[in-house]
Amino acid sequence: MKNITALLILLCFAFAACNNKTADNTDAPPANDTVKAMQDNIAKYPDSLLLVETLIQYYRDKGNFDMAISEANNVIRRDSSNARFWDIKAILHAENGDTAAAIKSYEILVNMVPDAAYVMSLGALYAQTKNPQALALADALIAGRKAHAEKEANFIKGLYYSYSGDKQKAISFFDKCLALDYTFMFAYREKAIALYDMGKYEDAFNVMNKAITLQNNFDEGYYWMGRCLEKMNRKEEAIESYKIALKYDPDYVEAREALKQLSP
Repeated sequence: MKNITALLILLCFAFAACNNKTADNTDAPPANDTVKAMQDNIAKYPDSLLLVETLIQYYRDKGNFDMAISEANNVIRRDSSNARFWDIKAILHAENGDTAAAIKSYEILVNMVPDAAYVMSLGALYAQTKNPQALALADALIAGRKAHAEKEANFIKGLYYSYSGDKQKAISFFDKCLALDYTFMFAYREKAIALYDMGKYEDAFNVMNKAITLQNNFDEGYYWMGRCLEKMNRKEEAIESYKIALKYDPDYVEAREALKQLSP
């Protein structure tokens, strides 16, 4: 899930309040008081969608996706043409593991506003579900040269073939992405995962090693290096790699679980 939601956020949108997650603070007001204060502000300034986004972000940070989606739906009911909140709704569904609902939201959004970013997000979700519509959308992105989305289109094709089991063909598309942009971290990650799935652990490790050389805070790079190191029976190095992943993302659940399995 981390992979696909990270991609969607990269391709499309970020919440206005996303840069500052709700901090744990013993002096903070109780959650109910915080929500009530936000709701009171929204009632006072009903036209301020930024206030609604702030409340959605609060629910999102707390893992309360039902309430976050409900708030997005409230805006959409008042204005069904609000593309931003359709986008927010789709992201929330994806983060909550409801891929079908995320796809439905993006299908509505793309039919309403065929923006390249939304098309890319829908294509990524189609790829995840092995829907060949992913390839059609990728071709449409390449044909629409004004979108300048050839890299993303190739990435969607790579995702589709990877999820469909044709790892070698997937790698060829990830290589095309990297030929267009050698700093595209997600292409390195997906290429490494494809190699890992093929049992080519050293090759996968080398791909991720190159990625972290270019971006030394790439948490997923260290995580997948750890996975490869485990397969190569280099336990101590794997432990260190997982620790570095957690250094850059303390909430990286998979890295924490992997480290727990290896630590004495």
